[in-house]
Formats: sequence, C-alpha cells, structure tokens
Amino acid sequence: MIEMKTPAEVDAVQAAGKIVADVLTAVREHVAPGVAPAELDTLAADLIAAAGARPTFLGYHPRSAPSAYPAVICASVNDAVVHGIPGRQPLRDGDLISVDLAVHLDGWCADAAFSTVVGQADPRDVELIETTERALAAGIAAAVPGARMGDIAHAIGVVGRAGGYGLLANHGGHGVGREMHEAPHVPNEGRAGRGLVLRPGLVIAIEPMLLAGGTDDYRPDPDGWTLRTADGSRAAHTEHTIAVTDDGPRVLTAGRPTS
Repeated sequence: MIEMKTPAEVDAVQAAGKIVADVLTAVREHVAPGVAPAELDTLAADLIAAAGARPTFLGYHPRSAPSAYPAVICASVNDAVVHGIPGRQPLRDGDLISVDLAVHLDGWCADAAFSTVVGQADPRDVELIETTERALAAGIAAAVPGARMGDIAHAIGVVGRAGGYGLLANHGGHGVGREMHEAPHVPNEGRAGRGLVLRPGLVIAIEPMLLAGGTDDYRPDPDGWTLRTADGSRAAHTEHTIAVTDDGPRVLTAGRPTS
C-alpha cells in the first residue's frame, strides 16, 4: 500500500534528508587516494550520531540478503554498482566510487547517493557520472502532479540509453517515509504515460544506476550484498529523495551530494 504524506510529514522527511545531504557532502570531501572506504564509513557514523539521527543501513536485513548489512554507508568501487560494503582497501587514484546513505530521524527516513572519481579522473568516468546525474535530474523533473510513474522511468531511461549505457536490471527507486523501502517501485526505464498517477504527498527515492559496458546484467559478490557489472565495466549511481507537490517536485535531500 502506498502511504501518502502530509505536508508536515514531508517536512519531517526533509529534516532527515538535510542530515543525509550534510553527511554525504562531508564524505565526498574526504574521498582521496589512500583513504579506505571503511574510514568514510566511520566518518559518516560519527556525523550521524552527532546529528541525533540513526543510520538506516546498519543492521538492515531484508529476506533476500543472507545477513544484516554491516555498515553505515554503501561504498561501491569501480565495477561495483550498488550495495558495496566499505572495506579497508585504500582507494587508488582514478577509482570511481559511489556512496549511498539513508538515515532515520524522529521516525522518518531519507535516502540519497552520489558518484565521484578519486583523484585524477578518466574522461569516460566523468561522462558516465554526468550522464547518471542528468538522468536523475530528468527523472525528478518528470515527477509532477498528474504525470505517471512511467514518465519518470521513461525520462531516466532515455538519458541513460542515449549515452550508450546499461541500466541495472531489476533495480530502481522506491517509496520512502517511515521505512527506507516503501511502495511504490520507481523503475529506471519504462513507457511514458503508463503506471501510477503521481499525486501530491507521494515521497519517493529516484536513483539511476548506469553501467558503462552497455549491458544491464550484474553478478552478486559472495558477501551477498555487493552487485557488480557482469562484464567488469564501471558503474555510477545517483539518488535523491523527492516529494511530489502542487508546486512540482521538491528535493528533500538537497545539498551537494550529486553535484
């Protein structure tokens, strides 16, 4: 069942989203050669605690996973698309890292992600990330009252496919609110004019995941969480939590995480 949010509840999600944005900004500023993703995880944990919030990922255990998620952030490096567990292997110059974070504050959740290159960037990685961000912006722009879920999906897919990229199979965005994953599913590709009618009070996470190799296929790591491109190509992931309002889409995780 889809739970529509009142204006006050949207404000509460945005309060959580402000923390997400601030933490992701700090994490991004600490991404550098020689820094291990585990160090970024510790930084995020400390900042979330200082803000009086709770890390949503830590201990999260859906039925599809073999164990509870063991960290505060997801840190996916190079061919890892999403759900990478932050490890102690230091980042190297030229690595591509995607960082995903959700927090709960006073019973409400917000979720966002960014991708960036460590140190000296390969132009191909820059283009991949910029295209992923354009796909996110297109999806957000389509989230207006009276439009349909297929309009969001179509907007994302057109940008991604035009760049020659794959879209992670069977994955997309989701409703957000009291829980991190709520109805409805938000596809990253679809037909315009189809699906759920978007109404004010709908709060969703829109999150394009583009694969540089051009295929949609992936393979899971033995850890049961990390999803990698099947062909070993690099991937990028960006995300914002947004609300559909009478005035258009309202980004609830605003800041610099996807800039």
